[in-house]
Amino acid sequence: MRRIAKFEKVTLEQFKKDWSDTFPDTDAEEVVTIYEAIELPKRATKGSAGYDFYSPLDFSLSPRAGIKIPTGIRVSMEEGWVLKCYPRSGLGFKFRLQMNNTVGIIDSDYYYSDNEGHIFAKVTNDSNEGKVAEVKAGSGFMQGIFVEYGITVDDECEEERNGGFGSTSK
Repeated sequence: MRRIAKFEKVTLEQFKKDWSDTFPDTDAEEVVTIYEAIELPKRATKGSAGYDFYSPLDFSLSPRAGIKIPTGIRVSMEEGWVLKCYPRSGLGFKFRLQMNNTVGIIDSDYYYSDNEGHIFAKVTNDSNEGKVAEVKAGSGFMQGIFVEYGITVDDECEEERNGGFGSTSK
């Protein structure tokens, strides 16, 4: 198995900025406590393809409700690889918990963005049965899978990223 990536926390300063932007009513001391409790993603078993991302907060989603979660995580990976993010299987099965962009794509150059490559997750409870999704802080809510990709033989792209969501289309 090739080892091609490494998860890290974003800096506390970046996390504070992003958390406060998303949850402005959170007390500054509580943001530090949340940051300190963040666990790096890991696989549950040696046969698992997905790295579980752990929720930094308790959240409850009624049907059709959504939430944007600053994970506090970034990832450095070799060029030619991408991290694809999906909801944890059980949450998808039980509640139809879905990523708002269907599959989150974390490119290798996102690590160098001016937001430190901070990975966010935006999820929605798409339950048809009226089920409320409950996720506790520290429990897995999303999984990331590293996938190698190729490019065309005539690709001449030399552009470099400096931004987050949607920055590659600007």
